[in-house]
Amino acid sequence: MRKHNGMKPQDIVILLKIATMKGSPFLQKDIADGLHISKSELSESLNRSVLAGLLRSDKKQVLYLGLTDFIKSGLRYVFPAAPDRIVRGIATAHSAYPLNEKIVSEKDVYVWPFAKGDKRGQAIEPLYDNAPEIAKSDPELYQLLTLVDAIRVGRAREKSIATEMIEERLKNYASKKQ
Repeated sequence: MRKHNGMKPQDIVILLKIATMKGSPFLQKDIADGLHISKSELSESLNRSVLAGLLRSDKKQVLYLGLTDFIKSGLRYVFPAAPDRIVRGIATAHSAYPLNEKIVSEKDVYVWPFAKGDKRGQAIEPLYDNAPEIAKSDPELYQLLTLVDAIRVGRAREKSIATEMIEERLKNYASKKQ
């Protein structure tokens, strides 16, 4: 059996990307290109996710219950984040859609640092370095990543609402698989 050296942040991004595909066939090359990750990094990530029980052994289908459980219960401990200095960037956590429709906070604006961003706020280190680039090209994945950030940095209410939203979305993805 292969050794599992622990999950990496990009593993979560890759799993969420596969989940948004709702069971549609895909080529690993397309995911690697879309996430700005090398094919070898993608392959290693998929292997880690299979070993962790978050991806089927055929590497084509996310195990939704496991992923939901990990995001809900373990993510903030394995990949913590904390608000930092004020920077220009792209909105995340409760400052971005869809959570900003349920939680309004003009005092605390959270952003991923990004020179081409349209907001100023406290920097939140993104789960994956290329997240700001991904946000521009994949709105569905961007929304999931902002919900994940709310779990990583939010208060109890924000975490609770974000968890419910992620669970609902992942449940919908699973029910739409082909």
